[in-house]
Formats: sequence, structure tokens, C-alpha cells
Amino acid sequence: MKQYQDAKTYENQAPSVVTIGTFDGVHIGHRKIIDRLIESAERNGWESVILTFFPHPRMVLQQDSDIKLINTIGERIQILEKTGLASLVIHPFTKEFSRLSAGEYVQQMLVDRLNVRHVIIGYDHRFGRNRNSNITDLASYGIKNDFTVEEISKQDIDDVAVSSTKIREALLDGNIIKANKYLGYEFMLTGKVIKGKELGRKLHYPTANLHIEETYKLIPKNGVYIVKSQIDGKTYFGMMNIGTNPTVHGSGLSIETHFFDASFNLYDKKIQIQMLKRIRDEKKFDSLEELQDAMQEDEDFSRDYINSLV
Repeated sequence: MKQYQDAKTYENQAPSVVTIGTFDGVHIGHRKIIDRLIESAERNGWESVILTFFPHPRMVLQQDSDIKLINTIGERIQILEKTGLASLVIHPFTKEFSRLSAGEYVQQMLVDRLNVRHVIIGYDHRFGRNRNSNITDLASYGIKNDFTVEEISKQDIDDVAVSSTKIREALLDGNIIKANKYLGYEFMLTGKVIKGKELGRKLHYPTANLHIEETYKLIPKNGVYIVKSQIDGKTYFGMMNIGTNPTVHGSGLSIETHFFDASFNLYDKKIQIQMLKRIRDEKKFDSLEELQDAMQEDEDFSRDYINSLV
């Protein structure tokens, strides 16, 4: 998959089939649209292109918006790379860009830069300044500029919207298994391992303290989770705590993972952790001994669950 960080840098002169959207999560509903895009491109001998925007428009137009996304932009790219898509165009969304009229948008983005021949888009797609234009307008521009428009039905669009909503709700409720079912893969957290208070080491449960730079990334409900990660080409399982460490009067949210049967120094390394199942709520214990006993119970439960997956 070829990547372009701005539509201005798109260089392929071949005709293209384009779909447009955020594709946050790249979940099973999105896959149906992407599969249709790729099939259409292959049938016609054209280029399959997703046009997406970053930052998310709400981050730019509603700067007080506390929008949380299922994927960071890096994670979204990583997942799309596995779909068979030919080209991904991530165009910067700015206030200036948002002021383009519908005609300017179609001409500059789709016709001049992407050499579009076919657009696959939802029935409720809106575009142009103040989102004033719709799919009927797009079809009219298509007649003038020699491209066709294929409508994604209300049912298919609703499936996509419902999936995104359900995934966010499931993650905020800590229901990782449900979220993963809708995603079609394991929800991930990606970040850099930083130094913490090293309390886990004193309790014989050393942890990797994950710092996620992207503040817009949705973090699941506080609690203890079973997780896995690929580190140096090997899969390690473990348990993760998301929360404030109330037993030791912690302050601020931390994401700490203890990997089983592992001894490595991960400080300053960027790692990605896949989440498998939630075990329990975060709890304040009366002593460190009680906390350590609970962690042992969490480990026993996690190992039994992991063994059941084999």
C-alpha cells in the first residue's frame, strides 16, 4: 500500500476508484466497503484509493471537542495495510480546507489530484463548505467530470455507524471481547515505555508503564485486563492495569503491563499491546500484601484463560 500524507503528493496517473471517510477502527463494517472498493478497482484495472483526513474534522472545527478515536492515525495505517488497498491518501484537515466549496473540493481533490473514475460513497455523505452538498450533487459533478458515483445503502452505512458506536461503548464499558468481535481484530494500545514508580518490581510484578502520546486515543474502562504483545518477534502474554493505583495513592491515569515469563528492559521502546479480556475493576486494597495476593489471583486467572486459547 502506498501512502500519501497530502493529496498534493499523490503521483499515480492511473484512473482511480475512491472512497472517502474517517474509517476509525477499520472494523468489519468498514471492511465491506473496502472490499467493494478493491473489487471494483481490480475489475476495471484502476487504482483503489481511500481518501481520509487528519486531524479529525471535529478536532479542528470544534477545538473544545473531547473526541476519542478507536485508532491513532498510525494504527489506522497499520490495519489498512493488511486490506489489499493500493493507495491511502491522508489529507491534512485545516480550517482553510474546510472552506472549499463543493465544486472546488471535487475539482481539486478528486479530479485533478486523484484522477477519479468512480466514487463509492454513503447515501448520507456531505461535503464542501459547511457540508452543504450531498450524494446527488456529487453525481452531478460526476456527469460533468467523467466519473460515476456508487451509493452505499442506508443499511450498510447504518451497519458501519452502529459498529463504530458499539465499539466505543464496549471499550468504555470494558467489554473487550465484544469490541474485538466488531473490530475483527484485537483492540490495541501503542506507546512508549517510560519509567514509573517501580512499585511492581518490589511486589515481584515488574511492569512496563505505557505512555500514549496521542491524547485523542480512546482508553478502555479502568481495570485489569489480559493482554499480549509481540516483542522482538516473540509473543508474550500478560496482564495490564489501567487506572490510578488507589492502593498506593497514585495520581493520574497509568497503563501498566506485567508480562509473564519475560525478562527484558523495555524502557524507551515503542511497543503495541493487544487487549484480550477484562478481569475485574481496579480496587483499593488495605495493604500491599492484599494487592500482591490479588495480583497472584489475576495471574492465575489470566494463565488459565490464555491456556484455553491454545
